Amino acid sequence: MDTPVTILILAAGLGTRMKSKKAKVLHRAGGRALIEHVVDTALQLTSAERIFVVVGHQAAEVQALVKDRRVRFVMQQEQKGTGHAVMMARDVTQPHVGCLLVLYGDVPLLTASTLRTLITTQAGSDCAATIITTCLDDPTGYGRVIRAPDGTVQAIVEQRAATAQQFSIREINSGIYCFDAALLWKHIGEIQPNNPAREFYLTDIVEIFRRAGLRVQALQHDNPRELLGINTREELAAVDGIFRETAVQQLMRSGVTVEKPDTVVVDLGVSVGMDTVIEPFAQILGQTTVGSDCHIGAGSIICDSQIADGCFIGPYTIITESRLESGAVVGPYARLRTGTVVGENARVGNFVEVKKTHIGPGTKAMHLAYLGDAIVGSEVNVGAGAITCNYDGYKKHETRVGDRAFIGSNVTLVAPLEVGSGSFVAAGSVITESVPEDALAITRTQQVNKPGWARRRREQHPE
Repeated sequence: MDTPVTILILAAGLGTRMKSKKAKVLHRAGGRALIEHVVDTALQLTSAERIFVVVGHQAAEVQALVKDRRVRFVMQQEQKGTGHAVMMARDVTQPHVGCLLVLYGDVPLLTASTLRTLITTQAGSDCAATIITTCLDDPTGYGRVIRAPDGTVQAIVEQRAATAQQFSIREINSGIYCFDAALLWKHIGEIQPNNPAREFYLTDIVEIFRRAGLRVQALQHDNPRELLGINTREELAAVDGIFRETAVQQLMRSGVTVEKPDTVVVDLGVSVGMDTVIEPFAQILGQTTVGSDCHIGAGSIICDSQIADGCFIGPYTIITESRLESGAVVGPYARLRTGTVVGENARVGNFVEVKKTHIGPGTKAMHLAYLGDAIVGSEVNVGAGAITCNYDGYKKHETRVGDRAFIGSNVTLVAPLEVGSGSFVAAGSVITESVPEDALAITRTQQVNKPGWARRRREQHPE
């Protein structure tokens, strides 16, 4: 946009109605903290150095969450109202000319498109400020917008101060403002805490401007849902539902089949390829990418992982910070933990747990196994009950299994260890030394059968 834009995001409050020890803007909806949504929207409108986040409660945590966006921060040590929060930013933002946009860290649904319209409306007028308003069927709890005869905003009256006539007004203040920056800083000091809470309310600036002969206009928005602020857990859940409904709809429009979409949870950072099928109650979270022609089973949870084309994930499988290469099959009831790679056409079956392990192409671990801190080659067979013993009580050790090796059922591989390519490890063996290529490793004791022993025992212990 041609008009210089500075953005102030108010994010200092605790949010007592949330009944939480955590600052309100740190709560999550759609897979991201509320403040992340607002900052990311702001970054679509102006450069990071012109975005200021006012922090207070748990300031360090809020700053840590968005510091990689390179925005700037303003400290509000005492929370004395919205007007006070804006005052705290005066010294650092006053040099910036043009428009100053005031946003809230707990209003995450507001779109960049709406805010561009707001900025354009303000920049193209001779008004001191433009306010986004909307009409609600039930405006209870919101400040009412009082219009002057010429249609400009005369005042914003909080519900507790409204007259009976004002109480019936359906047009409410969203709290989203776009100011002429120079005029705001000229008059911001005139806001006084003349209210029972002894706080500085930014809404008072409307009457202050009018006394100075300046006009304030309203931009009425026809989608109240976009303006939803979050004050309670119920409102947080409602906004989270909106984000997830939007994400699922976008997937379906892009060629993904989502069975029972109202049961599927998808974060906003997720991408899924065409002709993938997602069964009911699946969750795809974080920065996960899923290729085309995949199948995600019912109840599966995939977080911050990369799933290549043509993969099959069976029901109730959990995958975290892992990668599946094309054609891999995992599950049902499998668990892939951080750092796992499953190679092309490899198979990880039911009740197999894998952690920080690279499984080569075509390898199979079909049931009841544990592979941790391992490198497993291609075309390896891992039998039921086989495990790598990777922890000695002090540190982790690596197991290496060569191509085409055969690991029998109930084998225990005690790391550090290497099993050579093409070798066999007999079922039930505990392997503590490396196995050469093409060898057979076996550690069973000799079987002894004692004829008649069971019959004699029963005779000695009759029922």
